[in-house]
Amino acid sequence: MNLKKFAATALVLSAAFTSAWAAPNAQEILAASDLVRNPDYPFGLTTTLIEYRNGKQTDTSTLAVYSRADKNSGQFRSLIRFIAPARDANKLMLKTGNDLWFYDPANKASIRISPQQRLLGQAANGDVVTVNYAKDYQATLAAEEDTQDGERQTRRAYKLALAAAAPDVTYHHIDMWIDTSNNRPIKSRFYSESNRLLKTAYYRKFEKYLGVERPTETVIIDGLDPNWVTVMRFSDWAKRDVPEAWLQRDYLPRFKPE
Repeated sequence: MNLKKFAATALVLSAAFTSAWAAPNAQEILAASDLVRNPDYPFGLTTTLIEYRNGKQTDTSTLAVYSRADKNSGQFRSLIRFIAPARDANKLMLKTGNDLWFYDPANKASIRISPQQRLLGQAANGDVVTVNYAKDYQATLAAEEDTQDGERQTRRAYKLALAAAAPDVTYHHIDMWIDTSNNRPIKSRFYSESNRLLKTAYYRKFEKYLGVERPTETVIIDGLDPNWVTVMRFSDWAKRDVPEAWLQRDYLPRFKPE
């Protein structure tokens, strides 16, 4: 056989093989996982936070969340209304871009707050607003491996390394495991800039809402104390209108829930 033809054929086959087995696009995997967690149109839901210390419930809070994606950036903008406990009822939190504002109707003042600040237990302010990770982080594929999910079942997963695309996002970097078969998020580890593990989150109890099997519970475990656990439960998903006016800081004193 002509050696030149043989070499050319081998090169073509090698290129075809490489193309067929090319590594998946990490950013596309992350974006697909975002769509599992949240729809890509305006919606509302109820989020309940429950804090546990050493297995005993110590605190709870209930929030109404209204979200819609910005037409230009694709990032979600969210208005959060506090429902319970009674001492917090009708307080508001607004996320627009990466700015976060807190409004207390008692003093009619809105103040800027940090997304890293704890809201309840291990849940930070930035955890309760709707997030498109693919818009806030740059993903790389670190591995494809087996991992245990929140139900202690073994899943084949893409391990993605997420690096913050802007300095004002909630976490400096994240490791996220996403199911290779259906793009469901399995778990995440959140880190500080100094690479300290802040918390680990497991996404569990998938149920069909708005046409997609979505996680209805996130279990968050403290990075230093595994006996400090916060559970976030999601319910009452509904496609709904979220008026542009609701997402303006100046409108917060006038907001009236429907």
